[in-house]
Amino acid sequence: MQMPFSYRRCLTILMLGCSLIALAQSIPANVYNGLQYRMIGPTRGGRCTAVSGVNNQIFTYYMGTTGGGVWQTTDGGESWKNISDGFFGTGSIGAIAVYQPNPAIIYVGTGSACIRGNVSAGDGIYKSLDGGKTWRHVLDIQAQIGRIVLHPDNPDIAYAAVLGNAFGPSAERGIYRTLDGGSTWKKVHFVSNRTGAIDLVMHPRYSNILFAGMWTAERKPWTLVDGSDEGGLWKSTDGGDTWTQVRNGLPEGQVGRIGITISPVNPDRMWVTQEAADETKGGLYLSEDGGSTWKRINRDHDIRQRAWYYSHIFAHPTEEHTLFLLNTRMWKSTDDGRTFNRINTPHGDNHDLWINPQNPLAMIESNDGGSNISFNGGGTWTTQFNQPTAEFYRVTTDDQFPYRVYGAQQDNTTISIPSETTGGLTPLQNWFSVGGGESGYVAVDPQNPDRIFAGNYIGQITLLDRSQGRSRDVVAYPQMHDGTAPRDIKYRFQWNAPIRISHFDRNTVYHCSQFVHQSTDGGITWTVISPDLTTNNDAQQDIPGGPIQHDHTGVELYNTIFAFEESMHDPFTLWAGSDDGLVHITRDGGKTWKEITPSGMPEQGTVNSIEVSPHSPGTAYIAVYKYRDNDTRPYVFRTTDFGRSWDLLTDGNNGIPAGHFVRVVREDPERQGLLYAGTEYGLYISTDNGSSWQSMQGNLPIVPITDLQVKGNDLVIATQGRSFWILDDLPVLRNTITPNQSLLPVPDAYRTQFSNRWLDAGAKPDPSPLGAVIYIYAAENVDYSHARLTITSPDSTQSIVFSAEPQDGEQKLTLKTGLNRFVWDLRYAAPKVQKGAVFSLANTRGIQAMPGIHTVQLTDGRRNVTERLRVLKDPRWSCSDADLQAEFELAKQCKAMLEDVHAMIGQIRTIRGQIKELEAWGTRDNSKPSWLNQSQQLTSAINDLEKQLIQTRSESGQDPINYPSMLDDQIAYLYSIVNGQDDRPTPGCYERYDDLVKLVAEKKTAYDRILTEVTTLNGALKQLDAPYVRLN
Repeated sequence: MQMPFSYRRCLTILMLGCSLIALAQSIPANVYNGLQYRMIGPTRGGRCTAVSGVNNQIFTYYMGTTGGGVWQTTDGGESWKNISDGFFGTGSIGAIAVYQPNPAIIYVGTGSACIRGNVSAGDGIYKSLDGGKTWRHVLDIQAQIGRIVLHPDNPDIAYAAVLGNAFGPSAERGIYRTLDGGSTWKKVHFVSNRTGAIDLVMHPRYSNILFAGMWTAERKPWTLVDGSDEGGLWKSTDGGDTWTQVRNGLPEGQVGRIGITISPVNPDRMWVTQEAADETKGGLYLSEDGGSTWKRINRDHDIRQRAWYYSHIFAHPTEEHTLFLLNTRMWKSTDDGRTFNRINTPHGDNHDLWINPQNPLAMIESNDGGSNISFNGGGTWTTQFNQPTAEFYRVTTDDQFPYRVYGAQQDNTTISIPSETTGGLTPLQNWFSVGGGESGYVAVDPQNPDRIFAGNYIGQITLLDRSQGRSRDVVAYPQMHDGTAPRDIKYRFQWNAPIRISHFDRNTVYHCSQFVHQSTDGGITWTVISPDLTTNNDAQQDIPGGPIQHDHTGVELYNTIFAFEESMHDPFTLWAGSDDGLVHITRDGGKTWKEITPSGMPEQGTVNSIEVSPHSPGTAYIAVYKYRDNDTRPYVFRTTDFGRSWDLLTDGNNGIPAGHFVRVVREDPERQGLLYAGTEYGLYISTDNGSSWQSMQGNLPIVPITDLQVKGNDLVIATQGRSFWILDDLPVLRNTITPNQSLLPVPDAYRTQFSNRWLDAGAKPDPSPLGAVIYIYAAENVDYSHARLTITSPDSTQSIVFSAEPQDGEQKLTLKTGLNRFVWDLRYAAPKVQKGAVFSLANTRGIQAMPGIHTVQLTDGRRNVTERLRVLKDPRWSCSDADLQAEFELAKQCKAMLEDVHAMIGQIRTIRGQIKELEAWGTRDNSKPSWLNQSQQLTSAINDLEKQLIQTRSESGQDPINYPSMLDDQIAYLYSIVNGQDDRPTPGCYERYDDLVKLVAEKKTAYDRILTEVTTLNGALKQLDAPYVRLN
C-alpha cells in the first residue's frame, strides 16, 4: 500500500509559521562562504584504483582515489596534497596518465572502473598543462574510465578505455581518441551498450598498434553482471581507426574481465589475464608473437580470484620475463607467469601499479587502503596513514566531552576518533577500533561510552566493553552467507544492516535483516518483532554475480531493511525503510505494522536514511536513492502525520540538481524546518522545511556525503572518500541574519585544556576552533577600516581588543564582505613586557577567561553592537567556580607584578638611552662637563638594577639554561603556573607570590632612588640650560 503525497504542500508550510519563511529570506548567500568545515580524520587511506609517476622526478607520484579525487606527492610519499579540489565535479577517479616528455601535461579519467557496489560515477576526462595546478574538463560523459594511454611523441593524441555507466546500458562505452589535446573526442571502437573497455595498452615501439580489453559489466542492487560473449581482446594497427578481435588460443564464448600488458623489452611478449565461464579456459595467457597466438600458462586461483575486481597485470620495464599481477595480493613472476611469488603490501585488494622505467626499483602501487611507494622493488613501502581518503557508510557520536566520532571504514576496521584536537599524541594514538568490521553501523551506549555495538556483513554484530578489553559476537543467528543464495538465508542481513540502541532503555537494541530484531537484554538474545518488511522478491535472491563469477559478500544482498529508527518521542513508535522501496511504521512497539510507502516512491528505491523530527512526533523525513538502477534524481520525502501522507521535497529544480541523488537528510534539533541533506556531490541546506535548497559546500570537497549527525553546535559528516568532517558553525545557520546585522549572537564557549597541536606524524586533522567562535557579518558598502571588537571579562577588569587599526597590545581585525569567523582563545590581553624579553619555562599568554557572562562589543563604523558570551568550564572538571576565581585573582596579581617590573625595565632603559645622548652632547668638543660623573654613576646604578630585574644576556629560547634566572623570569614562571592550573592555586603558589612581592619591593626602592637621582641630575642640567632626562 502506498500513501498519497503532494509536492511541497502549501498547507504544511503555513502550519510551520512565519518564522521559517523569515529564516528562508534572511540568510544572504555569502554567509555560506564563511562557514569552515574541518577534516577530523582518520588520515588512514581509502580505496585507490589509479596511480602514476614521473620518470625523471623520482619523488613525484599521483594517486586517484575512488571518492577523494587526485592527490600528488613530491617527497616520495611522505606527504600528499589534493590537486583536484575546486576543478573536478566528482571525486571518483579511474585513470591517470602523465606525458613523460613534459610531465606538466596530465590526463585524468574519472569514475573508478573497479565497480564495487558503492562505486561512484565519473564525469569524463580532465587535463592539466601545469602539473596539476589547474585543470580543464575536456570530455563530459557519465562513465567509468579504466585506462588512459598517451602517444609517446605527441601529447595531443590520447586514448581512453571507457567502461561506461556501471548501472545500466550506456552508449558511451568503448575506446575514445582525441587528436587535438582533448578539444574533441571520437569514439573509435564500440561493441555494444552493454560492453565497454576496461584496459588499453599501446605497443612500446609502434604507437599505431593498440590492444583493448572489452568487458560486459553492469551492476544492479542485487547482483553484478560479469561477462558475456561480447568481451575479450581487440587490436588496432592504424591508431584506433579500425579494430579486430583477437582469439587464436584465448577463451571464446562467455568471458569476463580482462587485463593486458606488453613487455617493453621485447614487445612480441604479451600477457593477458582473462576470465571465462569455462573454468578450464580462464587464467593467465602468454603470447610470444605479438598477440597472434596465445597459450594459457597459469590457472592458479590466487592470481585470478574475484577477477571482476582485479585482473590488473603489468610487465617489468627492463626485465623481459618479469611481470606483476595484482589481486587480493600483489604477485611477481620472473618466469613469464608460470610461477609467482607474493610481494607484501601495506594493504590488500590491489589495483594499479606504475614502475619507473628509468629506475625500476621505484614504483607506486594502489589498493583498497590507499597508495604506497617503494624504492626497493617492493621490499618496503611508504605509509598509508597520511592519506585522509577513508570511505565511511555511517557516522555516530557518543555523549562524552569532548565527544568522539565513530564509523566503519570500507576495507578496514571500525574506528573511533576525537572530535577535538586534544594534543600531546599523534592522530593515530587517538584512534581505536570498536569491533564489528568494514561495513556496519556503530551504536554507543549513551550512558557508558565504553559499551559499543558494531556491525559487519553477514549479520555479525559485536558487543565491546572497552573497560574490560573484551569483545563478543552477539549475532542473532550465525549462518555463513558467502556463496549462498539469499533465498536460502534465514535472516537477510545486508552489508550495512542498521543497529540502534533505544533512546529509553540502554539494554534495548535493534538490528535489522528483512525483519526487525529486538534485544531487551543488551544484545544477548534476539526476538523478531516484525514480519518481512520488504518486497521479498524471489527473482532478486539468486546468488549474486554471473555468468562468469559469483560474488556474495553481502553488498548485493537485497530485499532487506536498510534504514531504521526508534522515535525519540516514545519507545513504541518505530520506523523502517527497505532497500527495495517500502516504508513501514509501528505505533505499538512492533505488535502491528503498517505500510506507509509514499506513492511517489521510485520503484525499488533504497530508503537510505530516516530522520524522525525532534520537534514533532508525527514528522519524519526519508532520503531515497535509486542510482543503482540508473536513476540519479534526488528523492527526499516528508510526512507530518505518521506516514498517512507525504510531500516530495526535491524535484530537481528547487535547489538540489537532478543528478545529485540524496543519501541522508537531518533536521536541526534547535531550529524547526532547518534541514541538511547529504548528496552524491556535496551538502545542501533548506531553511524552509524543504521547499527550497541551497548548496552549503564552502570548503568541503566534492565527495559523496553518506551520513550526517547534528551534535550540539556541530554537523558531523561522513564521506565516501574524504574521511570525517565537522562544521562547527551551526549557530550561524540557526539565527536570522539581516543585511543590517553585523555581530551575530555568540555561542557558549568551553574553557578546556585542549590543544591544537598534534605530535608530528605526517598528515594531521584540521585544528578545531578552541575557544569562543565569534561571527561578524560585514555588509557591502560599509567602511570597516576603523572597526574594533572588544571582549570584556565578567568583572570588567580584563579585556582583549581586536582592531582594524591595532594599537599597542591589540590584535589585528580583518573584515571582508560576507561572513567573518574569529576564534578567541579565551585569554585576555597578554602582559605587557619589553620587546625581546626571553623567559625560560614561563608562558606569558593572557589570563584565561573566567566562567561567566562576557561582553562582546563591535564598533563597525556605523554603530556599537553588543552581544553576550557565556564561558563555561569543562564539565569534567571537579573544581568549583570559587577555585577558578581564586586562580583568576592570583593570576591578575602576578600579571600586574610582571607588568610593573617590565615598566621599571622600560623606564630605566629609556633613562639610560637619554643619558647616553646627553653625554655624547656634553663631550662633543672633548670637554668634561660638571655633571658627567653624576650621570655615569646613574648609568652604573641603572645597569646594576637592570641585571637584577632581567637577564640581559639571554637572547634566544635556551639561553636561560646558561644564565641565572632574574626577577622578571621568576615572576613570569609563577604567573604561568598559576594561569595554567584550572584550579585553586596551591599554598606554594601563594607563598612564592608573597616572597616575590618582597623582592619587587626591594627593587622598587632601588628604582625610586634612580628616579630621585634623575631628578637631581635634571636640576643640575636645567641650571646650565642644558637638555635633560624626560621621564614617562
